[in-house]
Amino acid sequence: MVKITPNPPVTDEHVSRAQSARNKKIDDAATRALDYYLKPKPKPKSETSDKTDSIFRIDPGVDSECLLANLSENLASANAMISDLAFDLDGSRRRVALGILQVIEVSELLANRALDIVEVR
Repeated sequence: MVKITPNPPVTDEHVSRAQSARNKKIDDAATRALDYYLKPKPKPKSETSDKTDSIFRIDPGVDSECLLANLSENLASANAMISDLAFDLDGSRRRVALGILQVIEVSELLANRALDIVEVR
C-alpha cells in the first residue's frame, strides 16, 4: 500500500546546551505543577483537623476513653437542660424540644456503649 503523505523530514538540528537545559526546566516545572494538582500529598498523622484560629482545641494526646467520658457527660448535661426547657413549653415548640431531647438521649446511649467497649490502655 502506498502512503499518501510523506514521512516527516529528518532533521539533524543541533540543540544547544542552554536550549536543552531550558527545555528540561520547563518539563520539570510542568511535572511539578501536574503532581501538585493530580497527586496531592497525604497529611501527616501528627496534624489534626483543629483549626489554628479556634479558641477551643482538644489535646491530640488525649485517649479515646477520656474523650468518650467527656462526651457522655456533655450529653447528660444537654439532656437535663432540654428536659427542663421542654416541660415549660406548649404545643409544637414542646414537640421540637422533645425531638431534640430524643436525639440527645440516643447519642448519649451510643457514647456510653462506645465507652463500654473502648480498650483501656
